[in-house]
Amino acid sequence: MTSSLKYLGGYSPALRQQVQQLIDDGQLGAWLAKRYPDAPAHAIQNDGALYDYTQRLKQQHMRSSVAVTKVFYDARLHVIDNALGQHRFVSRVQGSKLKRKNEIKVSALLKTLPEPLLRMVVVHELAHLREKEHNKAFYQLCQHMEPDYHQLELDLRLFLTLKG
Repeated sequence: MTSSLKYLGGYSPALRQQVQQLIDDGQLGAWLAKRYPDAPAHAIQNDGALYDYTQRLKQQHMRSSVAVTKVFYDARLHVIDNALGQHRFVSRVQGSKLKRKNEIKVSALLKTLPEPLLRMVVVHELAHLREKEHNKAFYQLCQHMEPDYHQLELDLRLFLTLKG
């Protein structure tokens, strides 16, 4: 397969061959447009809206988890680093207390993609509040919050492949 499929390395050869055929036929963009006809029309375009969006998802699925103190878009976070989202756990000593902050940053690229793909990345980062590693429990939690998690992850990789 060509290097244009670098985001699909972990997928089966049969799937990669299907995607390569769509690319060769110039049909990958049309296929994605059919799957996401409203793309990228979502209103989550600034840090405040992203914070509210994340908090709603957290409240809906992970009410008892630790608080998220900051959520923001980061234009420097790029897919080349193999990440479209990151979470940070920051501990600071303030007087005699240890203050813990949980931050999530999301690639600004997701402003231009369909909302379900943004939701998948936010769900992924929220799942790290409970599960630090990418293990079976982590992916079960992702699927609990977003039943189409794995399909959305593949679709996100297809958008990245299309954007080159």
